[in-house]
Amino acid sequence: MKSHLDNSLIRQLKAIVGENGIFTDPGDCLPYGYDNSRLQATPEAVLFAVEHDQIAAITKLCHQQRIPLIPRGKGTGTTGATVPQQGGVVLSLERMNRILELDVDNRLVRVESGVTNRQLQEHVGAEGFFWPPDPTSAAVCTIGGNLAYNSAGPRAVKYGTPRENTLGLKAVTGSGDTITTGVRTTKGVVGYDLTRLLIGSEGTLAIITEAILKLTPKPQTKSTLQASYRDIHSAANAVSAIMRQPVTPCALEFMDGAALAMVREFSDLHLDSRVGALLMIEIDGAEHNIKQEAAKLAKAASVEGLLEIHTAETQQEIARLWKTRKALSPALRNIAPKKINEDVVVPVSRIPELIESLQNLSEESGITIVNFGHAGNGNIHVNLLLDPDDPQQLTAGEHCLKSLFDLVLNLGGTLSGEHGIGIVKRQFVDREIDSVSLDLMRAIKRQFDPHQILSPGVGFPVSET
Repeated sequence: MKSHLDNSLIRQLKAIVGENGIFTDPGDCLPYGYDNSRLQATPEAVLFAVEHDQIAAITKLCHQQRIPLIPRGKGTGTTGATVPQQGGVVLSLERMNRILELDVDNRLVRVESGVTNRQLQEHVGAEGFFWPPDPTSAAVCTIGGNLAYNSAGPRAVKYGTPRENTLGLKAVTGSGDTITTGVRTTKGVVGYDLTRLLIGSEGTLAIITEAILKLTPKPQTKSTLQASYRDIHSAANAVSAIMRQPVTPCALEFMDGAALAMVREFSDLHLDSRVGALLMIEIDGAEHNIKQEAAKLAKAASVEGLLEIHTAETQQEIARLWKTRKALSPALRNIAPKKINEDVVVPVSRIPELIESLQNLSEESGITIVNFGHAGNGNIHVNLLLDPDDPQQLTAGEHCLKSLFDLVLNLGGTLSGEHGIGIVKRQFVDREIDSVSLDLMRAIKRQFDPHQILSPGVGFPVSET
């Protein structure tokens, strides 16, 4: 791989971030060369910025010298978007972790990109608010990472994604210029919506350094239900029935029979052997009507094939009901630590077709496929349990992956709901996006990043520029 840094450039970078703001030893750089995918590459240097102006100066220098620059939060992404496959510099924003402003009168908070989701929730929660996005990695993932991937989590079914919950951004383009986007108000239509453009762009257009986030008041109370079904078709019909109601759940999580089998084997949860699918249903709202609204959802969930529906009465019961869902990821890691995990989305009404087709695909290929996820918006995490070091399994897995994506697109879905494209899915993007749109996106990339230094190779198929 071509080396991009010499001693002179290292000295210039060190002058920007200081002695304690740079790693160049390969052993120190190694942990910053991978994310939660199986991809890894050691960067030539890792920089730690603590303020916006440092990022602008770093980016301007990398722009001038054509040095690849990869912004990074805590590395919880799953698609390789922060892996420096072309070498260059990884720019960590983890030290930019200040909450700059909390304006409860206007229901907003202004934060730096390195603030973690949990840190934010605890800070605004003390004032009676929350920021709706709640990805599984919320305890450690950064707000900058949430914005880069448009990561949402279970609450998106009711409250939306980061795009719906962000008012404005401060960022640095690939040429080192500072831009501010959006507004501090809930309305505003002046100019193009660059805020929503940058959110979900995976660090390819600009480096987000600050965000103005829209806050939501905490609900007075919450009710949690667990519904078990004879088979996936019954559970899928229940999802459609629930989503037809005027009452919107704040979480509607789904686990199929294969997922439950994993949990039964690795966790002592005493699940009834008849259960072929499970729904976790949560509703929030006002004290005076939460029971009536929960009853409406329970009625909607009572379709043919329902085995049992249970409402938690205490915090201990809530924790017990969620234990099944939380036990799944550790079980999957035990069985297949190198599994392929996709986060496809289909219209809610097409979930039964998706799952049935995946069951058939699993039988044909011999690859165990486990499905769970956010059923309320059709965002299903499809896990291919295979050993990529086994050539036969790898070939079968690649066939499954292509078949999965064809299936999702034929059902009117999309290839990724919140994990992003990164490097691992880029060869499939042109199946979903037409060539004219892709050319427009590449032109936008060149406008923001003329020398293509920001997260090179990420997001869509590589093409001549």
